[in-house]
Amino acid sequence: MTDMPGIVITGASGRMGRMLVQSVASSDACRLVGALERPGHDWIGRDVGDAMGGAALGVAVTDDPVAAFAQAQAVIDFSAPAATVQFAGLAAQARAVHVIGTTGLSAADIDAIDRAAHHAVIVRAGNMSLGVNLLTLLTRKVAAALDADFDIEIIEAHHRHKVDAPSGTALMLGEAAAQGRGVDLADVRDSGRDGMTGARKRGDIGFHAVRGGDIVGDHDVLFAADGEQITLRHRATDRSVFARGALKAALWGQDKTPGHYDMLNVLGL
Repeated sequence: MTDMPGIVITGASGRMGRMLVQSVASSDACRLVGALERPGHDWIGRDVGDAMGGAALGVAVTDDPVAAFAQAQAVIDFSAPAATVQFAGLAAQARAVHVIGTTGLSAADIDAIDRAAHHAVIVRAGNMSLGVNLLTLLTRKVAAALDADFDIEIIEAHHRHKVDAPSGTALMLGEAAAQGRGVDLADVRDSGRDGMTGARKRGDIGFHAVRGGDIVGDHDVLFAADGEQITLRHRATDRSVFARGALKAALWGQDKTPGHYDMLNVLGL
């Protein structure tokens, strides 16, 4: 049992954190060795299983990432940008695989993660699901096949509690579309139209965010030209798809050389 990779979950009390704790605890390929929360959280010191309302798992929630990461072979992190950047450096020092599902990262955040990846394996993706990563490939291929007569619009929907927009997945799809067209997304991105915006600019890639209820995650990539439309769609109905992907990434990274990878690498796509 002890030769299985030990995994730490950050943000253990959150929606994804709980799902990840359950996934690791029920896995026969790894073991839960740590559950992390922010200082002052009322779960600190409690058994994470008990805090989640279930059976005890023998792992106490801590606010000390250094101690937690020291006993881990992987860290799965769906937290906030500032925390993720800190965790990247600490996970690299511990030589633990760092799986990052955090969205809303800035260019400076990604630069810091790149630096940490010189010393350890980092797998970062805006979405960990197999279906979304296939959708990313399809988006790039369709964008490459169609010229700018086809307008590209990315429409995403999530639950009311999501704090960033567009979603990390939407931006990942936008990057794929831009790559397919051979352009820089920053030069063609058009987000959140409102008011008298004027006619749509040819070649732009539009983004639209819907927030409501408990929507797990819907993403459409619309290619619209005069007389015809193509829509590529992915709908997630259960967060377990993200947890399964993250766990797969943590296990995949165990024998890899240091570097900054994504889910396409993990899935061999």
